[in-house]
Amino acid sequence: MTQLTMNTEFDALLPGQTTDAGATRRTALKVALGVGYAATAMPIMAQTAIKTSAEGLKTGETTYEVAGFKVPAYYAMPEGKSNLPVVLVIQEIFGVHEYIADTCRRFAKAGYLAIAPELYARQGDPTKYGEMAKLIAEVVNKVPDAQVMADLDGAVKWAGTNGGNLDKVAITGFCWGGRITWLYAAQGPVKAAVAWYGRLVGTPNDLMPKNPIDFASTMRAPVLGLYGEKDGGIPLDTLDKMKAALSTGNAASKAAQFVVYPDAPHAFHADYRASYRKEAAEDGFKRCLEWFKANGVA
Repeated sequence: MTQLTMNTEFDALLPGQTTDAGATRRTALKVALGVGYAATAMPIMAQTAIKTSAEGLKTGETTYEVAGFKVPAYYAMPEGKSNLPVVLVIQEIFGVHEYIADTCRRFAKAGYLAIAPELYARQGDPTKYGEMAKLIAEVVNKVPDAQVMADLDGAVKWAGTNGGNLDKVAITGFCWGGRITWLYAAQGPVKAAVAWYGRLVGTPNDLMPKNPIDFASTMRAPVLGLYGEKDGGIPLDTLDKMKAALSTGNAASKAAQFVVYPDAPHAFHADYRASYRKEAAEDGFKRCLEWFKANGVA
């Protein structure tokens, strides 16, 4: 994937203001946990339109160890419950901030143990970046797919020892996390996946040697792909290529489905951005829950 392509894909997510480079990852998680203070590192983190209450939920920060590194994560689950279906919630390019944490709480309200690992934690803190090009060059482009897959395996194990039912695991992710969702659905122990505007093709490199289309014929879990018709970074013809590749594959590959929302741009689920489209976002979340249930997760 070229630098130009990645910049184009994420232009829709750029905040409209500058940032305070002194904020920390823990600051972002304080927002997720409801700790009051004036603002977060990126103004986008403080502008979520949807506020899901933690009432009736157990929420918080945690860490789990992978290859000697403690991976931070945010989790949410129904209070006092166990044997819960699990959903891995995969961050967009800005990491785990209030929007991602709120999404975890939405899943918890639906009966899930939701966990969002901070998948850039080894490479850097996205809340310290105010320039997209620097964030991509200094953090995002240094995150190996193999590291991410291992960290997600670790998140699944953590869920299994903290109230989750490992026979019922799903994954969903947004933007950068949409691509990761496709990759993990091809490799990880999940029964269903929902990818929100995840990139399907690209130029491979040492850290990202394969793209979702390379796994299309050998998926381990069926994926529901949710995309926007007006997404400037993910051309509709790449969806057509993916559909064609999936159609030649195994049962899980052939079970994949796509929904393209008319007039919806990139990041139409992100309620903190001007790209948010309420009708598409709500329909997509409803379809997500239905997809998980239909594939034996709920």
